[in-house]
Amino acid sequence: MAAAGVQPRAATARQDTIGRKVRNRDASRLLRQHNPLGSRQRKGQGNKPMAGRQRGIATCLVLGILGLAAAPAPAFELFGIHLWGEREDEDAIDVIDPLPFTVTLRVAGGDAALHRQLETASSLWSDRETPASGNAGLLSKARGDYRRLLAALYAAGYYGPAISIRAAGQEVADASLDASFAAPVPVTIDVQVGPRFRFGRAQITNLPPVEAFERDNIDTPADAGFAPGETARSGVINLASARTIEQWRHLARAKAREADREVIADHATSLLDVTLAIDPGRVATYGPTRVTGSDRVEPGFIAFMAGLPEGAPFDPDDLDDGLDRLNRLGVFRSLRFEEAEEIGPDGSLPITVRVEDRRPRTIGGGATYSTIDGLGLSAFWEHRNLFRRAERLRFSASVDGLGAVDLDAFSYQVGVAFTKPGVWTPDTNFVAGASAFRLDYETYNQRGVSANVGLTQQFSRRLTGDLMVQASRSRYEDDFGTRDFTIFALLGNVAYDRRNVPLDATRGYYLAASFQPFYEAEFGNVAARGTLEGRGYLSFGPEDHVTLAQRVVVGSYAGAPPEESPPDLLFFAGGGGSVRGYAYQSIGIESFPFEGEEIVIGGQSMAISNSELRWRFTDRWGGVGFVDAGLVAEDSTFGGESDFRVGAGAGVRFYTAIGVLRADVATPVTPRDEDDYVALYIGIGQAF
Repeated sequence: MAAAGVQPRAATARQDTIGRKVRNRDASRLLRQHNPLGSRQRKGQGNKPMAGRQRGIATCLVLGILGLAAAPAPAFELFGIHLWGEREDEDAIDVIDPLPFTVTLRVAGGDAALHRQLETASSLWSDRETPASGNAGLLSKARGDYRRLLAALYAAGYYGPAISIRAAGQEVADASLDASFAAPVPVTIDVQVGPRFRFGRAQITNLPPVEAFERDNIDTPADAGFAPGETARSGVINLASARTIEQWRHLARAKAREADREVIADHATSLLDVTLAIDPGRVATYGPTRVTGSDRVEPGFIAFMAGLPEGAPFDPDDLDDGLDRLNRLGVFRSLRFEEAEEIGPDGSLPITVRVEDRRPRTIGGGATYSTIDGLGLSAFWEHRNLFRRAERLRFSASVDGLGAVDLDAFSYQVGVAFTKPGVWTPDTNFVAGASAFRLDYETYNQRGVSANVGLTQQFSRRLTGDLMVQASRSRYEDDFGTRDFTIFALLGNVAYDRRNVPLDATRGYYLAASFQPFYEAEFGNVAARGTLEGRGYLSFGPEDHVTLAQRVVVGSYAGAPPEESPPDLLFFAGGGGSVRGYAYQSIGIESFPFEGEEIVIGGQSMAISNSELRWRFTDRWGGVGFVDAGLVAEDSTFGGESDFRVGAGAGVRFYTAIGVLRADVATPVTPRDEDDYVALYIGIGQAF
């Protein structure tokens, strides 16, 4: 690998390097990347869809959305966030002494992908529509292209190239700074890429044991392609070095570093011999955790929540967990950990936590509208740092159904919730809440109050859980008549999340389970309710633009007959969160004999399947086809009477900086007489 191969006179440059080994320290430096492993920084991260039953309204909305996707749209911003259209460049700077130029880029050798990479690397090519700032500006841009093109070629594994850049026929490398060109200046870039090199020797001294890579789930340098016979891309060398250093850090060697790098290009054999020397450094333990930058949160509490116990072995995973934990508090605008420059004589490494506070109070609200449910309004007020330890107090209120056909058919809820983080361990939160509510559904009405107290636990980055004690008093009106229930329950939830992006997953899976044993005082019954949920995502095609998404939910209820059970603890299906194409919670047991009458009640078991094929065909737009199916059965083992319904449809997705906007149109495949032909669902985020 030789800078001599990057000469203005291309023909002689390559001939001079053939048949001899060139040890080139300048080229080695081009392969080096700074890896700031000593500093870690991170900045602080089911709505109910509107359902339309009127076919004309839904059709017009869908046609409008599709028309918007097809037609060129003017620029549009919402709350300062650019959504679509051409963005106006308000920060554009006028070019001083503008000098127009044209560019011709010719590449000999390589493939189409390499040609595109060179076009991207070339500043002359990328800025060909913008005049240069005079003769000096053109020369500066062109001379910088030697380095940029060379780096792109090294990144693709070509170490014997020849690059010639000429302005008005004069080699840029030989032109004086006072050269004068007549506009428009014709610029030609000629690149002879030469042969692609492969690794001859790929050696790392002081390589950590392979078992350690497997334990910490870190790919080895060989997994990255750093092995004899593999294409010798410069990025692979940097990645091999970074992975080795990171693995040593996972073995408590906090100051591991690359001590030396030897790169030898043999142009006769097109082989690249690379030797990386890694200095693992000393074993480190955590020193004191220092905090700076916060006036509102107690420094001792921040250090406690960072979770870096003094004297424990250093591990980068601890730093990542600490950043996640502090970010979840929601009280910091920015946050980063800084490791001390050196390990102390006693082997300790002090860590500094630098934060910037957010405002402690916030207020917000929202609104929804549906031709079925009317107008919905919601509002909240929240204090995020009540007693200087990130305690959160939130008051909320919502009302739905205002302006609906039935003026009495509205739902409301008011509530208060309190969260105290870091009780017992940094990953344990104390939570408490209370609410009063009225819920109006097609199958039952409910008025009541509820209170809960409990703990939430972050067991690991993927595994979470909570355990609550809950008490509620409600009055229900349904086909059984008017009934009162007083419930004392224990509610447990656990979730394991392996999705790559929780709100718009393309790979991975999600598993969740809930279990709720309870005692009902009015009828003296002991019963239990449980659910299991699984979601999976698989992507394929160019850039994973096509995704298969699947969701399955099963539930069971046992211990009391339906007439002595609270309706909201039985199972219903239907709506945007379960089976699209049917009204919310409209799927239940439709023919159940009670005192000689046919009534509609919830089932004691349920199974729901949601299948989606998602296709993101541009950066902004995507489409979805889906099939939903739901079964509600009479008893807890899916026996007795049952109701099975299938819905299908399609939708569009618009990807914005604030999330995915979705619009789905569904129709019941197995309709009942009371079901509408089409339903429209609009929301933020994917359906699941």
